[in-house]
Amino acid sequence: MPSFNHHFGQPFFLLRQNVRWEDVDRVLLIKSKNRKDMSSAKWIAGFLGWVTWGPIGALLGFIAGAVWDSAVDSARQLMGGEDTDRRRETHSDNRSFSAAEQRNSFFISLLVLSSAVIRADGKTLQVELEVVKDFVRRNFGSAAVEDAVRVLGQLESRQVNIYEVGPQIARYMNYSQRLQLFHYLVQIAIADGQFDKSEKSVLEAIASTIGLSASDAASVIAMFYKETSSAYTVLEISPSATDDQVRQAYRRMAMKNHPDKVATLGPEVQKAAAEKFRQVREAYEAIKKERGIN
Repeated sequence: MPSFNHHFGQPFFLLRQNVRWEDVDRVLLIKSKNRKDMSSAKWIAGFLGWVTWGPIGALLGFIAGAVWDSAVDSARQLMGGEDTDRRRETHSDNRSFSAAEQRNSFFISLLVLSSAVIRADGKTLQVELEVVKDFVRRNFGSAAVEDAVRVLGQLESRQVNIYEVGPQIARYMNYSQRLQLFHYLVQIAIADGQFDKSEKSVLEAIASTIGLSASDAASVIAMFYKETSSAYTVLEISPSATDDQVRQAYRRMAMKNHPDKVATLGPEVQKAAAEKFRQVREAYEAIKKERGIN
């Protein structure tokens, strides 16, 4: 299994002393306003969210030169007033982010962690890349896919330190969003029809660093990796649970995984959350059928 302990260097445009990420945002915005041949890719709008600093910001600084010219227009669009959703989240450091900023930071985080999952078994498979590409295509359109693939290619030359980026995600992304992020990552890992120990190890490490409970991580993995007791694992109970405990567990998990909890991340993410909600329901129905519960 590849090592995930590589430490990031400074992003290329923060080498000057006392340069702040807020200043970088303004410089990039000015650059975007002076260009006429802009791409329609939108994921790069994450530069305006919480991913613009910390370990993820360092990675973005490394890859920005490779993708910026073809994706910077979305930053201009958001700052130009197209971000009509004014719902904001305020965090412990008093930074506040709109729904669009949260959404795009979520997408950037997915790309960063996807690179770690894809390489977990020591090889990059096309079928795993296709899961990421399909996600980008559905959320941002075909024009954004090439940029996303280029970002993954750039990240491949770095060792993504999940123990550095994970705490940043845990700090700025709410629990429901992190749970949905993990659901995507597991989907990538099992895309080739196999789920080996190295992939499981990386996913469990990611779950821990982004602040998910071990039971929630196991629940999501069990939605895809079927074993005899998978339905019980999805509901986070043991096969010895009583019928009443099964019902209570289903209600708790249905509330935890409800699609409305990730509404600020956009309709496509909410649609994926509905699929996760369906998987919880399927686990409940399987147990009911097994036990003859009405």
